Amino acid sequence: MAETKSTATVKPSTSVQAKKSGNSISWIAPLVCILAGYFIWRIVLGSASNFARPGAGWFWPEHEGPKGKIYNMYLGGIIVPLLIGLFLTVVTFIIERFMTISKATGTGSNADFIRKVQYHLANKNVDAAVAECDKQKGSVGNVMKAGLHRYKDMISNTELTTDQKVMAIQKEVEEATSLELPMLEKNLVFLSTIASVATLLGLLGTVLGMIRSFSALGEGDGGGAAAGKLSQGISEALYNTALGIGTSAFSIIFYNIFTTRIDGITYGIDESGFTLTQSFASLYK
Repeated sequence: MAETKSTATVKPSTSVQAKKSGNSISWIAPLVCILAGYFIWRIVLGSASNFARPGAGWFWPEHEGPKGKIYNMYLGGIIVPLLIGLFLTVVTFIIERFMTISKATGTGSNADFIRKVQYHLANKNVDAAVAECDKQKGSVGNVMKAGLHRYKDMISNTELTTDQKVMAIQKEVEEATSLELPMLEKNLVFLSTIASVATLLGLLGTVLGMIRSFSALGEGDGGGAAAGKLSQGISEALYNTALGIGTSAFSIIFYNIFTTRIDGITYGIDESGFTLTQSFASLYK
């Protein structure tokens, strides 16, 4: 009775392991930054020594007569510490995303890296191509390395057809990509959200400041002193608008910078998968 060969199967798991990193910064950072914003507003800007006529109370004392222009920001109201906290949150996530995306970019040009891998694959030197991945690192290098391991397995596989082998390599690349892309896009939602919320909060603070200013005007006698107080109140209220627009602009600029860099990495990943499948299909028919 003839022996039956066992059918070769494609390994279901990817060679790239999921990154076990928490995202505690997503809720800790905003809370800490808002508390820091209140500290800056209340303790630094709102110190009694910065005003000619300090008010009573602890949470929100109504000081008057700021000794410097920067201390007018304190008089902008309770929305100011929220806006300062949002700005600090934006800075925190900019630093965090910059570090993550810089690491994901790799140690060199992705285009040069892919050309080197193509050269080694054309010479059927898979080990040299894997060594290039170890040098490059980053998301493109990780995905390419996962695909190369499956590429090497498929070379020695005699049970599957060429099309099945190419599909196995493509599936490996897709699985590795699904592990890399979420790490690149994580926390960008904070930048896009703050870009909208900061402007609205700034307008809210301005409206509240205008309400206080006109209320003070209505309680006065309508003379020059009241008009001066109204002008000062409007100036203080506009600090909210300035902080809101500035924070929003800062967030939008870096959000676009990061998405552009992520698009470049994604293009490199797509090119990696295309390189592996096309190389295998042409060399191992």
